[in-house]
Amino acid sequence: MTQTEPTLAAPMAPSRIDFAAMLAQQAERDARVTALRPANKDRLFDGLAAAGISHVTVVFDGYGDSGQIESISAWSGETAVDFPDVQIAYAALTWDNPEVEMRELSLEDVVEQMAYDFLSDTHGGWENNDGAYGEFCFDASARCIHLEFNERFTSSELYNYEF
Repeated sequence: MTQTEPTLAAPMAPSRIDFAAMLAQQAERDARVTALRPANKDRLFDGLAAAGISHVTVVFDGYGDSGQIESISAWSGETAVDFPDVQIAYAALTWDNPEVEMRELSLEDVVEQMAYDFLSDTHGGWENNDGAYGEFCFDASARCIHLEFNERFTSSELYNYEF
């Protein structure tokens, strides 16, 4: 009988990736995106107010590595209204261009984009595993955005007894 000793794989070569530089680039990009938000938010609230929309609700749900916005509803007081057919400027950064890109989007598309951005920023991976659900309220009157976020998780509790 022959006994073979296990052999170890050759050690990996040291990484040539400059992780510190990557993290610095990401931090710079995050800061630039954050700097664009106040003006985007102002243009959105100005557009909603001009259309007579007092607030917008956004319902989202996700689990099992898939998530989406379920509905976006515009309101004038207690009455549901349609979004007007207008577009506003929206400033964004793309991954492949360092310049700020100005887009013309509908009010509803800006609400959707901002909702996804805020979800990503506050609860990245919200759609993974058991997921999460919730609702945004874009309050045009108060010019603020409120997020109600419900995270799901599976719980397990183990009890052992010996008698």
